[in-house]
Amino acid sequence: MQKYILLLASFVLIVSCKKNSESTGNNNGDEEDCVMRAASGSGEIIAAQYIVAFKPAINSRATSRLKLDEISKTVLQKHDINVSALKQSFVGEPGGFIAKISAAEAEVLRHDDVIAAVEPDRVISLGNCFTVVEPRLITWNIKRIGYGNGIGKTAWIIDSGIDFDHPDLTVDQSRSKSFIDGQTSAHDVNGHGTHVAGIIGAKNNEFGVLGVASGASLVALKVLDNDGEGNLSYIIQALGYVNTNAKAGDVVNMSIGAESGSSILDQQVKNTASRGIYFSIAAGNDGELANLSSPGRANGVNIYTVTAVDSLDNFASFSNYGNDVVDYAAPGVRILSTWTNNRYAYASGTSMAAPHVAGLLLLKGRNITSSGVAKNDADGTPDPIAHY
Repeated sequence: MQKYILLLASFVLIVSCKKNSESTGNNNGDEEDCVMRAASGSGEIIAAQYIVAFKPAINSRATSRLKLDEISKTVLQKHDINVSALKQSFVGEPGGFIAKISAAEAEVLRHDDVIAAVEPDRVISLGNCFTVVEPRLITWNIKRIGYGNGIGKTAWIIDSGIDFDHPDLTVDQSRSKSFIDGQTSAHDVNGHGTHVAGIIGAKNNEFGVLGVASGASLVALKVLDNDGEGNLSYIIQALGYVNTNAKAGDVVNMSIGAESGSSILDQQVKNTASRGIYFSIAAGNDGELANLSSPGRANGVNIYTVTAVDSLDNFASFSNYGNDVVDYAAPGVRILSTWTNNRYAYASGTSMAAPHVAGLLLLKGRNITSSGVAKNDADGTPDPIAHY
């Protein structure tokens, strides 16, 4: 079964620690026992719901979502499919729509000259694994990778949202958006997106933690609900939103992945990155080849797939691998960052590694350097560890 998961791993335990007590983040211990493969039901096909992508010629004609709605309805009517089947259009490259149709109708659409791809929509689901602690200002991982001033730069975080009220984060609420049916706010209740956001851009102040690109403007694109569950189609819509609203030099963080591929998802990432928008993508936590999953397998200019290491530069045993798609390694074991309700928490996974590189991309663009390599890399060719 294909599985769509958020690439998070650690363990649940509410604790309190002294600020001068720093965890080493070594690649051993209980947190590895909770590396998240998938929550129950993740990857299941959503009955009679499909993602339909147009060919480029159609996308060039769709100057707005209203125009795309009209084109989508025309295509449905052409094949005697009721226009009420149209659930949602998505703009960007490629543009397309989500529809409630039968398998037979989906097969008919696959053969239409204007359709590039048709895929079943699927469930994505995240389990909660984290450790709430007291914060400390500059953590081992930030010291290891480097940091700088991110004020005035923008990161688009496709995740579970961001805690709008967290005092250590600069959230751009005006551009934040939820793509979940029935939820209008991108405020984070789950915690994963807030943790990612803090690694990228936690403020340079007198409390909490420090992000790689401190003070960066963080846009929450919510594709997972409060329980960490969402659909592949939500991610597709979020990428369409990025494609039409982000600018060259912005960074997109995708700590999201699938055990098998989505051609529509991969193509959206490639097309958006070709506009000068950087992508930092988690490699995955299944200890297998990263080229088996989307969007981690997407290759192209401005696209960076990231594996995880611990504080001793050891390659994390849970991390996916493969030099054909992997670009950098970054800290991903016992990473302390922001959490919901003004809290801070530890979490582990390539979900935590990717936002380190996202922060560096905000600061340096393609001019990221490296310092050292991942020891005991599973593919035998050590990944360079990203550095400021």
